[in-house]
Amino acid sequence: MTDTFNAKAFLRTVTSSPGVYRMYDKSHTVIYVGKAKDLKKRLTSYFRSNIPNVKTQALVSHIADIDVTVTHSETDALILENDYIKQYMPKYNVLLRDDKSYPYILLSGHKHPRLAYHRGVKREKGQYFGPYPNGGAVRESLHLLQKIFPIRQCEDIYYKARSRPCLQYQIGRCSAPCVGKVSDEDYAAQVKLASLFLKGKDQQVMGELVSQMDLASQALEFEKAALYRDQVSALRRVTQQQEVSNQSGDMDVIGVHFASGIACFHLLFVRNGKIFGSRSYYPDIPAQTSLGEILRAFMLQFYLNTESQRTLPTEIILSQSFEEIAECEAAISQALSKKISIKTNVRSERASFLRIADTNATNAVTSRLSHKNTVEQRFVLLEEAIEYGGLIQRMECFDISHTMGESTVASCVVFNREGPSKSDYRRYNINGITPGDDYAAMKQALSRRFDKLTSSAKVPDILFIDGGIGQLRIAQEVVDQKFAHLAHAPLLIGVAKGEGRKPGLETLIYGESEIAFNLAADSPALHLVQHIRDESHRFAITGHRNKRQKTRNTSTLESISGVGPKRRKALLQYLGGIQEVKGASVAELAKVPGISIEMAQTIHDALRG
Repeated sequence: MTDTFNAKAFLRTVTSSPGVYRMYDKSHTVIYVGKAKDLKKRLTSYFRSNIPNVKTQALVSHIADIDVTVTHSETDALILENDYIKQYMPKYNVLLRDDKSYPYILLSGHKHPRLAYHRGVKREKGQYFGPYPNGGAVRESLHLLQKIFPIRQCEDIYYKARSRPCLQYQIGRCSAPCVGKVSDEDYAAQVKLASLFLKGKDQQVMGELVSQMDLASQALEFEKAALYRDQVSALRRVTQQQEVSNQSGDMDVIGVHFASGIACFHLLFVRNGKIFGSRSYYPDIPAQTSLGEILRAFMLQFYLNTESQRTLPTEIILSQSFEEIAECEAAISQALSKKISIKTNVRSERASFLRIADTNATNAVTSRLSHKNTVEQRFVLLEEAIEYGGLIQRMECFDISHTMGESTVASCVVFNREGPSKSDYRRYNINGITPGDDYAAMKQALSRRFDKLTSSAKVPDILFIDGGIGQLRIAQEVVDQKFAHLAHAPLLIGVAKGEGRKPGLETLIYGESEIAFNLAADSPALHLVQHIRDESHRFAITGHRNKRQKTRNTSTLESISGVGPKRRKALLQYLGGIQEVKGASVAELAKVPGISIEMAQTIHDALRG
């Protein structure tokens, strides 16, 4: 206990009611949030003379103040505790960083609705189906839907600009409502069937399609009947592939494994008796935390996270039990206004699902521990190879990517002693330089990275530059300038490609002395350097390609003030293409319907710079 906190005086005034307590350090930062059925009894236990738990000893040594909030019941206390943990993110609590929103399939509310991938806030009108465990599951589902139901999946801008059917219509994956190739009634019927399919009503959809096929046959509309027949066949193939069990039921099945400070919660999302998808979670766990505390924290933070927009089942199957499971069940049910049942002892098919989840959780932890040990070993060997005086905690690597000077992008990737730290990755769009000037691009990226440095900023111990002596000298100039007022500057190392760009032949160059050296091709230290170099290259080229594609997909007409989708479509249709528009005179442009002589002059001038 710290000298600034009088525990005895504080405990004399604490109530014995249920509630939540917040513990603060000297800087008045919340370091722990807890709940108690009896606040006085729980808080007194922290200040006994013999505390066996190492984590509790460390926590108590930092306490400078405690706040309590009384609640009407223990269930209310659980809910409030979860809210406080999300708000303060205390360092001594188990934290589930599930900040990614879940992906959905959107069936829009247009006259001709479209099926689309959606993630984030539900702003657009329409029906949302999901959530899906990951983006890949959504894209796979959209691909299957395209084979079964000829509903458009194109963006609205593309849909409005069509004057003739696109390739999707030609291969039978869209009915081309944009150009009237299908009646509104027939299109609406397909939309209804797709909606039923996404709700899991496969048999109802199958029955409806078979009925429509029979009606078309009786009316001697054999081409139409053949289309329905093909839909039935495609739907039957898909449902056979997706079928996992013969029973219906919605549940979340959670396998848990905890070892060497790493915990994995592997969730199977089972909907209508089928495994809908899976996802693994790795909460941040303070040292010396018990499995029971981890389980309770995960269940509350995961299922009380209303921002994730998840549709929850009524049944949760958990591979491990813990003391407060009944209280958690009551808190989740109360917060969601829905009866939730948490089970740990299950048989038959549920036990089979649970074994799958447990196996995946165990494998995930084993794999993480193996990777962690390998990365740690490589860091140690790199420290020895470059004779670094201390521990390397953070490394960064910069790379430049462009195509003949077009759409230049710089990447900055970050590694720590656990491997890639992807949340710290950054890309820099390079502007205002001579196209193709890699030196200027590197200088701009590094200047922006280390601009406005403070003593508390995240600074790398080693800064790798993907390039030769030229890029390295530019980087050293920037570092010398930006770190002139700080005591510690990163060690710069250039990574020059070897003969024939073959891996293992790289030459490493120190920044200040410009001394070159090589590491053995089979050296784990070199493998670590290659890993961060390759990751920076991948991250840079991905950003460059996205930027280049966006630039090439953007019409030069879009940047002209006053030219919207209708005028752009009229110009391209009337004159025959963008090259013809660029070559047209003011008089020719003015002949296009909807283009005045003043607008024609504006377009003419804009296209000629």
